[in-house]
Amino acid sequence: MDEKDIEKKMQEAWNAPVTEQPQGKKEALWQEFAREAFPIKKKRRAWVYSAAALIVLSLSIAAYFTLSSTGNSNSAQAYTIIENPSAIIKKVMLPDSSVVELEPHAEIRYAENFKHNRKVTLSGEAFFSVQKDKQHPFSVACGKTTTTVLGTCFTVSSAGHNSVRVNLYEGRVQMNVKDTQSSWILSPGEQFVYKDGRVAVEAFNRFSDFDNTELSTIIAYIKTTYGYSVEIPAEYLEKKITLRLNKKENLENVVGIIAQMYELKPTIDEKVKKITLQ
Repeated sequence: MDEKDIEKKMQEAWNAPVTEQPQGKKEALWQEFAREAFPIKKKRRAWVYSAAALIVLSLSIAAYFTLSSTGNSNSAQAYTIIENPSAIIKKVMLPDSSVVELEPHAEIRYAENFKHNRKVTLSGEAFFSVQKDKQHPFSVACGKTTTTVLGTCFTVSSAGHNSVRVNLYEGRVQMNVKDTQSSWILSPGEQFVYKDGRVAVEAFNRFSDFDNTELSTIIAYIKTTYGYSVEIPAEYLEKKITLRLNKKENLENVVGIIAQMYELKPTIDEKVKKITLQ
């Protein structure tokens, strides 16, 4: 076997799929290759076995990195874990600028390469406002369910491993359940319920309606829903307004609507959670 043949054999060995084989079979395959490639004098035997050790070591290294890259090695993948041990909602900004509002005692986990691998694991309940990225779908694994989106707003909540509820407020999502071939597409206002192996898709009311309602009532709603107090000149409190608000509407949008209707200037103080309209 000349040098080109040897090089070809080694290239084939390197490119071959890395699979585990019985030790005896490994040795037999090596002996067969060694006899063809190195039918030389005994004094070269030490070099032959050194080459064998080198190739086995190279294949072992290749196997290690293959396992690491496919996620079969838990130690190779680093995760970020965010918990909310408090009694109030915790707002979290993900690396792709998506926003998560963690309910008390909820937890999320995601890989450090999140911008290219937008997969979140959730325990508990959270609201997600997802940045659109057609190249990298966003998914939330919760119990036996997976919610997959491109960019939208929805809540996911679990009550144990076999009970999950997903409420969709904007956009569309695809639902999948572990060990099943079916999938479900939700539209805004639809709720996906998984419990003890059964699935139901139902309508729910995603709006808060205010019909000719005093502004003081809207202010109380903002305090209850978002946790922000509102300061506004007294003469506006009894003014009446008709509004339909998405229950998960962004606070800045709600404040902006009121400010525009009454030609007021809004200021939001995040430190004390206070909104001033003047």
